[in-house]
Amino acid sequence: MAKSKTDELVFLPLGGSNEIGMNFNLYGFGPAHDRQWIVVDLGVTFGDQTTPGVEIILPDPSYIEAYADRILGIVITHAHEDHVGAVAHLWPRLKAPVYATPFTAFILREKLREADLLDEVKITEVALGGSIKLGPFELELITLTHSIPEPNGLAIHTPLGTILHTGDWKIDPDPLLGAPTNADRIRELGDAGILAMVCDSTNVFVDGSAGSEAEVRDTLIPLIGGLKGRVAVACFASNVARMDSVARAAEANGRRVCLVGRSMHRMAAAARSVGLMHGLQDFLDDTDARRLPPNKVLYLCTGSQGEPRAALARIAEGTHPHVNLGQGDSCVFSSRVIPGNEIPIRNLQNKLADRGVRLYTERDHPGIHVSGHPCRDELAQMYHWARPEISVPTHGERRHLLEHAAFARDLQVPQQVTPRNGDMVRLAPGRAEIIDEVPAGRLYVDAGVVTPENGDALRERRHAAFNGVVAVSVALDGRNKIVSGPQVRALGLPTDEDYPLDDVLDDLADEAEQALGRLKGEDRDLDETIEAAMSRAVKKASQRIWGRRPVVETTVLRI
Repeated sequence: MAKSKTDELVFLPLGGSNEIGMNFNLYGFGPAHDRQWIVVDLGVTFGDQTTPGVEIILPDPSYIEAYADRILGIVITHAHEDHVGAVAHLWPRLKAPVYATPFTAFILREKLREADLLDEVKITEVALGGSIKLGPFELELITLTHSIPEPNGLAIHTPLGTILHTGDWKIDPDPLLGAPTNADRIRELGDAGILAMVCDSTNVFVDGSAGSEAEVRDTLIPLIGGLKGRVAVACFASNVARMDSVARAAEANGRRVCLVGRSMHRMAAAARSVGLMHGLQDFLDDTDARRLPPNKVLYLCTGSQGEPRAALARIAEGTHPHVNLGQGDSCVFSSRVIPGNEIPIRNLQNKLADRGVRLYTERDHPGIHVSGHPCRDELAQMYHWARPEISVPTHGERRHLLEHAAFARDLQVPQQVTPRNGDMVRLAPGRAEIIDEVPAGRLYVDAGVVTPENGDALRERRHAAFNGVVAVSVALDGRNKIVSGPQVRALGLPTDEDYPLDDVLDDLADEAEQALGRLKGEDRDLDETIEAAMSRAVKKASQRIWGRRPVVETTVLRI
């Protein structure tokens, strides 16, 4: 591969650095004014209590969208939502060919079908261990182990050096599905010389190793064997090995498995399309499961993170149309608590407990879950194999990235760089350093519409959620005299015995009427002026009464 004196090799994260999730990584090659780009992963993160009404959050592609004609391809390392979930939303803005292994391609096609994009997006399936040639980039897929089928690291060969982009990984010595980590190939790459390793930082604070999925299966079989009544197991649907382990544990104890939740069915179909989960009995449908005695069925459910619309949440509420859990039944949470989900998970578990369901979590039964990300011993092993010149921690919050860099320094890695989203890192030539900062942000999927992070709708919704809403209406005749009102209604605002809400609303109506009375001449002919004056008066009074400035909606009717 030829190179010129003006060529540079750069790494640019637009998502997934300084946060866990929403991975969106770019590699550029060429002179600064004429780079060619590849995209590695295009994922989402999820909303929380700070984003009311928003469930899906996307990385903002505005910077690279301006160079869309220079994008050679989008390469997906694996099928987790935080690596593949944004493709259907953002591909129309990038319009580059997509490359993925068979399992990931199956999941991606389902997403594109739902978005009516399947016929537009060119997806090239790449065999495990295969390679991709994209302009000055020669990409080699490196088999790793993780908590989903077909996880891949990428050896990105360029004229200025080789990058090992790990994606998500762990070192599982006994994976139940798929091949073990291709340590021999990583060592060979290390021997040949790896310029930089861009590496997962999720568990950098955790000593030891993540553990093997085989250990989980060995724990689940006797645990499920000791349970009476109906049993539900909640796990990440993408963890096909866990689904397989639960199913085999159920069969070992004379139980049949019923999948509950759309994503469970989707992942099972994807797994079987590539030859996984063989040798298991067919999963029961809801009707057949209801006919079995309680001690003969196991429900494998979505919703381990307390997602309000997932299957387990509806079971806990007693609103699921087919599955009912109660006194004498059990629910096993074969998953970890993702930071930020503590409150919804606690609420979900309390609802299940209130129905008489006994709960089993990794806190009281540590063997029922293992992480899919590397702990410190595994990170040390990977650095021992790869021996990069530069460590570029990613997939972590700021504290994770800085600790990872310090750990790499202790392991004698010569250089470390810890970029934030939007920091452009020059990897070569010369020492690694941040050379530019480009726009990086978030987009919200709000009721199916992609909106800016600080869009008016969400800002008003947050304001209303914290401060409440007051609605004011008044009817005027042709001479601008009041015919009816002002009438005032309030939502989400407190009251007390000494100052009942009806009295408060009457006082607010008086304030609005006085504001209208202060308008003279032509101002009383302009609805916008009237609305603004009444709104100001009601907000000022609300601040005095409640110490808050609610959203005030004012309407003027002409009779």
